[in-house]
Amino acid sequence: MKSDLEIAQAAEMRPIVEIAESVGIAEEELDFYGKWKAKVHLSLLERLKDRPSGKYIDVTAITPTPLGEGKTVTTIGVSQALGVLGKKVVTCIRQPSLGPVFGIKGGAAGGGHSQVVPMEDFNLHLTGDVHAVSIANNLLAAMIDAHLKHGNRLNIDAQTISWRRVIDLNDKWGVYNIVSGLGGERRVPRETGFDISVASEVMAILALAASLDDLRQRLGRIIVAETYNGEPVTAEDLKAAGAMCVLMKDALMPNLMQTLENTPVFVHAGPFANIAHGNSSIIADQIALKLADYVVTESGFGADCGMEKFFNIKCRIGGLVPNCVVIVATVRALKMHGGVGTVRPGRALPKELIEENLPADYHYLHLERSRQIPREESTPVMPGPARFLAMKRKRSKEKNSPRFSHRLSPRPFLTDCRRVVEFWILTPLQWERDSTPFRSASPSQPTEIRTKGLKRLPFSFGI
Repeated sequence: MKSDLEIAQAAEMRPIVEIAESVGIAEEELDFYGKWKAKVHLSLLERLKDRPSGKYIDVTAITPTPLGEGKTVTTIGVSQALGVLGKKVVTCIRQPSLGPVFGIKGGAAGGGHSQVVPMEDFNLHLTGDVHAVSIANNLLAAMIDAHLKHGNRLNIDAQTISWRRVIDLNDKWGVYNIVSGLGGERRVPRETGFDISVASEVMAILALAASLDDLRQRLGRIIVAETYNGEPVTAEDLKAAGAMCVLMKDALMPNLMQTLENTPVFVHAGPFANIAHGNSSIIADQIALKLADYVVTESGFGADCGMEKFFNIKCRIGGLVPNCVVIVATVRALKMHGGVGTVRPGRALPKELIEENLPADYHYLHLERSRQIPREESTPVMPGPARFLAMKRKRSKEKNSPRFSHRLSPRPFLTDCRRVVEFWILTPLQWERDSTPFRSASPSQPTEIRTKGLKRLPFSFGI
């Protein structure tokens, strides 16, 4: 069997200008970064503003094992299957951090025959957006220290400074905690340190900004410290927001790439879900919805983390209305969260997670709670069962085995992605849906949940 790298390197890619033309993006609306990737101008959104939006699909998962359960693979696989069915589809995913890429987790381009290519470019630097985030973040940090040195006009209490520098690597033991301000005549020593770049508030802002002006305003509202009187000090107070915005002007444009089957992919922003909202950018999704009949995006981490923030932050701020959610589940993860074996990165999987033992006490309540989250938002839920080649397909004859264990085991049609997408995704997307967003598009308005969107339910989606 070929490795992910061998599959990616053997891909027959099309020039990115052809990928853009396939969804109606003109060549003059692109900034090329070589033959296989490009940035898309924000003027495209203005040109397409009167075009109706396509269907919006979010892929999430139950809480995974530390090794990951195939959420990105499913996201790309669903998109490729829609392409095979003749649908105009665009995928929207986050850009990975170099920290996990060089760690145990590895890259984030998908796997097998469901990958974004060129895989090496995707995982390493891409068009430099993460570096723009890093330098904008560190510029603000430098301006804070310079302000303290040159008189401290804003009366900043140095011990309340919360803004840290960033580096896009896993280097916690080297630079996580340091002491700053020891040199020079006006010494203001304080404890600070470095975080990973994608954990920066600047990255979270990039993913939420709707325009260059919106980016400028959001950067200006960053709170970095307090005065001795307890008043907040912002990036605007330090006159840093304008310079930060200039550094980020190109990073605000989504990156265009392609899958192994030459369907278009927007790769843009990469905030973590545990400390930010964990989703790709709003502006990339808005452009994609005007270009395609179907947009498949992915919310980071598990359903209880990234998908909650997908609904409560990303969709609310961006005025986005998802049409359905796909939840990826694996027996391996259900076993682990049910107390059957422990997964430790870098070590072999315990045999109880690999061997077939269907009567084991699966943590089905975890899966059920994951399914309830999108239902609370009046959004249909589709099962996305994933399996590994080592797993055998066999039904249990035990009377006391969990009711859903058979249904999570691989079904015959799972080998045909086209039939999966037709049955589980395209059918429910034909339902009529109320055009009113399920939540207020403005954070200042009450977050009323509207449940009248679904007109009928032709069959149950229980796993």
